[in-house]
Amino acid sequence: MRILGINAVFHDPAAAIVVDGRVVAAAEEERFSRRKHGKSPVPFSAWELPEQAAAWCLDRAGLDVSELDAVAYSYDPALVDETLDGVDAGGWEKLRTLYARRAPAFLRTALPGLDPGIVRFVRHHVAHAASAALAAPFGDCAVLTSDGRGEAESAVLGEYRDGKFVELAHQRLPHSLGLTYEAATAHLGFQRSSDEYKVMALASYGTPRFLPELRESVFSTGDGGFRTARIDWSRFAPARPRDGALLPEHADLAASVQRVTEEVLLDLARWLHQRTGHTDLALAGGTALNCVANTRLHAEGPFERIWVQPAAGDAGTALGAALQLAADFGEAIEPMSGADLGRGWSDNELEDWLRRARVPYERCDDIAETVAAALADDAIVAWFQGRAEFGPRALGHRSLLAHPGRAENLERLNDVKGREQFRPVAPMVLADRAPELFSRGPLPSPYMLFVHDVAPQWRDRIPAVTHVDGTARIQTVAADDEPLLARMLTAFERRTGLPTVVNTSLNTAGRPMVDDPRDALECFGAAPIDLLALGPFAVWRREATA
Repeated sequence: MRILGINAVFHDPAAAIVVDGRVVAAAEEERFSRRKHGKSPVPFSAWELPEQAAAWCLDRAGLDVSELDAVAYSYDPALVDETLDGVDAGGWEKLRTLYARRAPAFLRTALPGLDPGIVRFVRHHVAHAASAALAAPFGDCAVLTSDGRGEAESAVLGEYRDGKFVELAHQRLPHSLGLTYEAATAHLGFQRSSDEYKVMALASYGTPRFLPELRESVFSTGDGGFRTARIDWSRFAPARPRDGALLPEHADLAASVQRVTEEVLLDLARWLHQRTGHTDLALAGGTALNCVANTRLHAEGPFERIWVQPAAGDAGTALGAALQLAADFGEAIEPMSGADLGRGWSDNELEDWLRRARVPYERCDDIAETVAAALADDAIVAWFQGRAEFGPRALGHRSLLAHPGRAENLERLNDVKGREQFRPVAPMVLADRAPELFSRGPLPSPYMLFVHDVAPQWRDRIPAVTHVDGTARIQTVAADDEPLLARMLTAFERRTGLPTVVNTSLNTAGRPMVDDPRDALECFGAAPIDLLALGPFAVWRREATA
């Protein structure tokens, strides 16, 4: 079966293609359009179709649109309850639902030759569930999804048995952990449905002193559900204008919201484990990108193993919808082999880009050694290698790298990217060395979706990647999975004694992650980056070599 998955309702429009139960390609439209999360000042842009991503997925699979057996659309408008109070996004709900109902016709326009009769609607949270459980490296498991909202619910708890989804509980709207976290995000002066990770980072600077009051409004119900109420956030901290000063009470509010979210998720996980008896848990939905909560689930929850979909947000529902439809058709599903499901270029194609850009470059005998030497000399390196990552995390394919042993590199990188100084950067570490440096979180951790405690004896040695609370959101690198990255890390350790480097996404504030060579060259030209490692080619900033 050849199945194209599509997400195009709220934000993060994306496409994915699954052939005979194997994930072939997946990409977010923002990597093509250069509009982060698929948003622009025009309201309907958040509902744009992933036309370019879908066309590329088909090309990657070597398929014409006429050869598709099905298109899986990760939202079912027939399930929408338009009477729900408190979830209508500024009066757009009916138009949003109409858009989804018309999706087959829109898709036919975007993909000429498509038979709209093969479009199948997949319930939003089932698509989330499938993106996690069916793509996970283990078989049957429990699954928990949580986000802002789907058609009429904000969370689903269930299990996969013999590849079939069994729902055990769901939480109907307007109760929503995701929407509550979004509201706090907006009150703290950040962009909702976009900047929630900033609240998670800010929480480490505060104390959860508002937790008792928040527990009265946000709490689990003991039956696989929870309750959330409308909250007057101003009674905890004043509303912060965008770019306004961050006060101690803002950090305390962030810490309190973070903590109450963790508590409810723990209660849900315990209920789910009691009902299923599974030892493995798969997570998806925007809430699953909260790596602090994920770590608490791992450390205090009842499950032995937890796997989180790297594209846990709405982009991942494109993949999940395709996987669920494939499973419904009786296909055997292969686990995801990695998050590098996006675009890539051959060495010859990369060199053509460099020639057209008319920039000086050199072909290195070993780009890993060249980069390791530059990092040891405290260069900031743009690392563009292989296929792009699917999801919001830079995992060593579109990354900015730096020396972790120099504390000033945190401020330096945040300046390069144009972002807030309270935000941490992450370490990329050799998998076999990780237990020496990091504890508490699960190992290996290849997708940067958990936080780990930095061992006390290492905190002064890698200060750039040690957050204010002594943690780090790590990515482990295994030589079998990422040989080039592992070789670079080994070469860096040989020079510095440190088996880890700073890894943050290759982009600047407000821009999607770099995807194609043009993006990489533009970012390199606009930001104070010392070296661009584009495949085997090195492009040095001229001032650095003068």
